[in-house]
Amino acid sequence: MLDKTFEFILGANNYKSLGSSRTDAMVSANESLVQLISTKELGQDFLELLNRNLPSDIRALEIRDFPENFNIIQSPKSKEYLYLFSFGEKPHPFSSSFLLNIPDQLDIEMMKKGAKIFEGEHNFLSYCAKPSKGIQPIRRIDHCEIIPNTFFQGSFFPEESYALKIVSKGFMRNQVRLMMGQLFKLGLAEISLSDLEESLNNPKAGSLKSIAPPSALILNKINFDF
Repeated sequence: MLDKTFEFILGANNYKSLGSSRTDAMVSANESLVQLISTKELGQDFLELLNRNLPSDIRALEIRDFPENFNIIQSPKSKEYLYLFSFGEKPHPFSSSFLLNIPDQLDIEMMKKGAKIFEGEHNFLSYCAKPSKGIQPIRRIDHCEIIPNTFFQGSFFPEESYALKIVSKGFMRNQVRLMMGQLFKLGLAEISLSDLEESLNNPKAGSLKSIAPPSALILNKINFDF
């Protein structure tokens, strides 16, 4: 949709765009970045013109100038994801587009301990759906915690909701959703903390089947080391 809008505003041969990252279908992005390389000078009203022509589910927040040698894909960056959830009494159906409700009781304190196990450098092969040949499964999780959801609220949200907040330089296919799936199993007492540790110490591709739905996952922000 961005490319279609750029083409409408700038012309088919006057630009090239590069996205900073990709994520699963149905995952929302609170903040993301796109590098726009244009042979045409952008006017002062470009941001307004862009938002006027973008669909209602995309909003451009700001425009920055970068050096000619800047490459949004190769530049060092970290990504912060949120996964929103609640448990117990079923909330208003409108909230289902933003958070997942688990009808049973969850042991949040146990899930908090489990989230901390993921921090640091580990082999996340078990947490990658259909790993491609040559993929590097050794990843470092800089931050992983479960906290009360103070990020997004709505009149139709449950009174209490929670967020998995996780930060890393890179994630593999479905990695965050598979991690969330294991934390849900931990909160339901279906696995133990030692089971969680075992999935990292002795990883097996395709061994994990519990994957959390995508609609409650949000790419919250991308931080660049300029």
